[in-house]
Amino acid sequence: MHRETRLRLELIGIGATGLLAAVMIGFLALDYLQGYPVAGALYEQFRTAGRIADYVLGTNVFRHPFMWRSLATGILIGIVAPLVGTYLVHREMALIGETLAHTAFAGVAIGLLFSATTDFGVSLLLAALVVAVCGALGVQWLTEHTDTYGDVPIAIMLTGSFAVGTLIISYGRGMTGINVEDYLFGSISVVTPGGARLVAVLAVLVVAVVVATYKQLLFITFDEQAARVARLNVTWYNTLLIVMTAVVVVGAMQILGVILVAAMLVIPVAAATQIAHSFRETLFCSILFGQVAILGGFAVAIAGSLPTGGSIVVVAIACYLLAILVSSRSTAAISTH
Repeated sequence: MHRETRLRLELIGIGATGLLAAVMIGFLALDYLQGYPVAGALYEQFRTAGRIADYVLGTNVFRHPFMWRSLATGILIGIVAPLVGTYLVHREMALIGETLAHTAFAGVAIGLLFSATTDFGVSLLLAALVVAVCGALGVQWLTEHTDTYGDVPIAIMLTGSFAVGTLIISYGRGMTGINVEDYLFGSISVVTPGGARLVAVLAVLVVAVVVATYKQLLFITFDEQAARVARLNVTWYNTLLIVMTAVVVVGAMQILGVILVAAMLVIPVAAATQIAHSFRETLFCSILFGQVAILGGFAVAIAGSLPTGGSIVVVAIACYLLAILVSSRSTAAISTH
């Protein structure tokens, strides 16, 4: 395919993805404002569209608001996870996503124990977000203040946070009826209205931050030493990137679970690097692969009554293998433009 034609198709795909994301954010807004007359009427139109989709597809899921919330969450994660993951993969930091997922699990455990032992209800997603961000800052601090190899602080945080989470879960077993396995393996039932809205807000913030700091993040990704010589605040941008990773991981954990959440940070990017010829094109292609994985995974899960997390990852891997087959080169060699 001619390069200009391919780029045009990629831009059309990104535009369609942006429009779909805007529609999903609109649904979440209407879901929150449905008590008002105009918003309530528009909200019912979504419900009607869901009933029509169920009739055409022969399903019984799209008429329910929880499915729209889960789908909206998945679509937004399908954008921001590959977006942040592109920087992580090219910096050889793919393991950080897995680490922060385990840290977020410790946050869920802390939230569960706190809710079970006190009279104060706490959002598990918010607790996971706070702990994951603290874990991200902890990894950054350890990396800069120790003389160990680069991945040692990451490995320590990964195993340590998961150990803390399992100890807390074991200690509080029986105090709460929440199924911890949903957070380990992912489940659409975990996505609450408040959680979906929080993911929407965080997704918009992540996209805005990446757009605003694109050149700086690109600089430190491909030549951190030169960025330091140019007096760019590398520590600040490294911290910003790792905090955005924590935010994305917590959002994706609802759909994919702790065990599979790193897949959306890595696999779409790995597929994109097989066919892209520039960093920007890798960003675009990874987002498109992410959307295919999310929508295809939901379709497989609904059709076969299977877990969404595993279905999404399997579709993502299929995209990766297909990208390898159609790639015209054996190794990825992209420009920084």
